[in-house]
Amino acid sequence: MIHKIIFALFSLLILPFALLHATSSFRDSIPQQQDSIPQLQKVVITAQVNKFTRTGSDDVLKMPLSNIDNPQVYSTISKEVLADQLTFSVDDGMKNATGIQKMWDATGRSGDGGAYYNSRGFTVQSQLRNGIAGNVTSRIDAANLEKLEVLKGPSATLFGSSLTSYGGLINRVTKKPYDSFGGDIQYSGGNFGFNRISADINSPIDTARKLLLRINTAYSDEGSWVDDAYNRSFVFDPSFSYKASDRLSFLLDAEVYRGKSLGTPMYFFTYGQTIASLGVNRADKLPIDYNRSFFSGDLGQVSSNTNLFAQMHYTFNSQWSTQTNITMTNSYSDGPGPYFYILANSAVTGNAADIGADYISRNDQFTTNSRDRMFEAQQNLNGDFELGSFRNRFVAGLDYFNHTSNQLFGEGYGIDTIEDHGSIPNYRNFNPTTLSNYYATHGVALWYPEDDVSNTYSAYAADVFNLRDNLLVLAALRIDHFVNNGNYDVTTGLTTGGYNQTALAPKFGIVWQPVPGTISLFANYQSGFTNENGTDYKGDPFKPEQAYQAEGGVKVDAFHHRLIGTFNVYDIQVQHIIRTYVPATPDSSLPLNPEIQDGTQRSRGIEAEVVANPIPGLNILAGFSYNDSKYTRADSDVVGLRPATASSPYQANWWISYHFPAGALKGFGIGFGGNYASDNKVVNSRSIGVFIDPAYTILNASVFYEYGKFRVAVKSDNLTDKKYWLGYSSADPQKLRSVIASVAFKF
Repeated sequence: MIHKIIFALFSLLILPFALLHATSSFRDSIPQQQDSIPQLQKVVITAQVNKFTRTGSDDVLKMPLSNIDNPQVYSTISKEVLADQLTFSVDDGMKNATGIQKMWDATGRSGDGGAYYNSRGFTVQSQLRNGIAGNVTSRIDAANLEKLEVLKGPSATLFGSSLTSYGGLINRVTKKPYDSFGGDIQYSGGNFGFNRISADINSPIDTARKLLLRINTAYSDEGSWVDDAYNRSFVFDPSFSYKASDRLSFLLDAEVYRGKSLGTPMYFFTYGQTIASLGVNRADKLPIDYNRSFFSGDLGQVSSNTNLFAQMHYTFNSQWSTQTNITMTNSYSDGPGPYFYILANSAVTGNAADIGADYISRNDQFTTNSRDRMFEAQQNLNGDFELGSFRNRFVAGLDYFNHTSNQLFGEGYGIDTIEDHGSIPNYRNFNPTTLSNYYATHGVALWYPEDDVSNTYSAYAADVFNLRDNLLVLAALRIDHFVNNGNYDVTTGLTTGGYNQTALAPKFGIVWQPVPGTISLFANYQSGFTNENGTDYKGDPFKPEQAYQAEGGVKVDAFHHRLIGTFNVYDIQVQHIIRTYVPATPDSSLPLNPEIQDGTQRSRGIEAEVVANPIPGLNILAGFSYNDSKYTRADSDVVGLRPATASSPYQANWWISYHFPAGALKGFGIGFGGNYASDNKVVNSRSIGVFIDPAYTILNASVFYEYGKFRVAVKSDNLTDKKYWLGYSSADPQKLRSVIASVAFKF
């Protein structure tokens, strides 16, 4: 049934192109006057603009390569899509990525505070910028965003394991300086107290236009549909380029973020408490008041990021070039982090027969002067050369990655217990004064210090080899040596738990183009790994967890880039997962909580994506995905079940935009789209039960008008004002209908 639906969608999208092609062929067969030919050519060229796509990337394979030549699957979200949708953050932009679902909003906490997404059944965060480390632990502003690249599947071969997942990676490609004066200033405002002002200013610094400067900056202040939650932020992103000669160029840029926020409610499930005791197994059946935050507005957390980047590019000749990249990221957070546990009535009343979910406990996980730093130095050598008559596109690189954590998390359990709806007399009591008194009386329930340093030394190489013009083979390999110095304990002054591991990550691919440059059949074998510390029940040290992907499909780039599509199937196998060891008979000689590293997981599925421009002014972006993920060897409580962190199995996204290219409505445009996700099992075990964040369909729209140097736009997200929930083993309510208007002046 699914393949029939996909075939029908592709047929409907291809039909306008087929008719256009047939019409063009018929028209071309009619004799034309010679003086009409230039005019006809101009019309055709104008109609061939597909602004929602990019046909290649410099970062996906760390070499310039077109999408149709690349055996890896990736989605590109262009700045034109972001502009049509009046997008202000990476979170908003990611809803256009096929098969990607947001699981958890950014918390702003140093180290782990960035938003969590899911790809192919595995969690992933946006931690790369222009192909190297660019971690931001708050909500990531889109002020300097040129495009988003979402790579699918294990990608450790060229990007390592620290910033990627088995589901892929998210790469933010930023705006670069250009050699003329220009830019824009924009103000936006809307409901929930939203106000934002931003600027993009570019200018040459010298008359020779070798020194270029571009500054992107924005200030945002936004409330929430729940009481007291808010997010205030300021970003300053300067970028400076210098062309020293025809061969040598430099790029220096920075991302500076300062903010204070109090996130929306996050509801978790008490350890050991069964879903049956709650009386409901779906978030939309919970009695929790959707419009209340259950905390005081003065519990905000301060967070900041200061990221610095430098790049040098040198061209030896027409075949060889080298690129040096250096990045330093610094994140900081300080302040409370309120969250809640959903309580069964019986846990509060003491009556086991009292079924229901009328209560929550209020808790705090705070950070104190926490800092997380990354440093990466990367040297790449690129070549585009021929061996005999065979073309090679080649990259070899050395990479050094340092991660330094100086983080201190503290926990306050059960600050109090309140009803989750109706009249709540002590509603405002979850505030700084209450927390201060609680910690003075009870102390901190648990400290989580992370004070460690790790270093990763890597070398990699990849080659795309043309056996024929229409037959390409990719081979790549990474060797990765990871050294963790251990965790420093301030109470003892000792550093313990250090370890090191070495891992290999191969990658292979093949592309055959039966219609060169238009249709490609591809297959790939990709790998990833995760470093693991500790020993098994026998005392043997753990080895890296490994993931391997087999994938195949078809890519289309037809009608002068006006129809671009991908259809693919994949199968990811994860090995060496650590799980609890349960001996056949009791054994008193075993260590406490014994473990064994023989767990496995399988994730497989299909994806389809189309980016089309069937007629002038009309642009379409659409995607569909299905993922089947399960533990194949695991603890008896979850073996054979879908992981609670695997997100919704079925997902779809679409956006249709039309710009009137001529006539009285020239400059006017409209856009409409949305996202669908099926039921998401955020709790899924035999002993606890199943809890579902229900399926949802969210609709969005925009209207815009451009006249001269002015652009006016209005957008509405969640048009139907739908209540829906996301979760990372949790149930988190999402934003209700928002309406934002914007005016921009271009210069």
